Amino acid sequence: MQTRPYKIPESVLVVIHTPELQVLMLERADRPGFWQCVTGSKDALDEPIAETARREVQEETGIEASQGLLRDWGLANEYEIYPVWRHRYAPGVTRNTEHVFGLTVPAGTPVRLAPREHLQYRWLPWQEAADLCFSPSNAEAVLQLPNFVAALT
Repeated sequence: MQTRPYKIPESVLVVIHTPELQVLMLERADRPGFWQCVTGSKDALDEPIAETARREVQEETGIEASQGLLRDWGLANEYEIYPVWRHRYAPGVTRNTEHVFGLTVPAGTPVRLAPREHLQYRWLPWQEAADLCFSPSNAEAVLQLPNFVAALT
């Protein structure tokens, strides 16, 4: 029985990183051993996707997006929702659209995890972070990080 509203199948993936390309990785509380960047779904159909990114970063890490530079990378991944998480969506929903953002923050930015969502965090060089990702779209986004940072300079 579904007691909460169904998740909206439109989400964000936010690669939080330092100027030196250290990436913040989070271990999921509901799937220990599964590491990812910040992810999360829209709260309402009319919520602007950039607001979703800001909200999810703050909720999951305690980092205010205004502490750094949040950029929409203009990438959207469409993927099949893992069967283990499909119960969170309306019946028949099997695909999600994920919008990719980057957030540059200063080295040493404090992180305050949401304990219901994540067990621990690590700052890792981008290549190691990509290797740690359980999600292929997350790994690909991290691998694109040097290209997006280079485009800003």
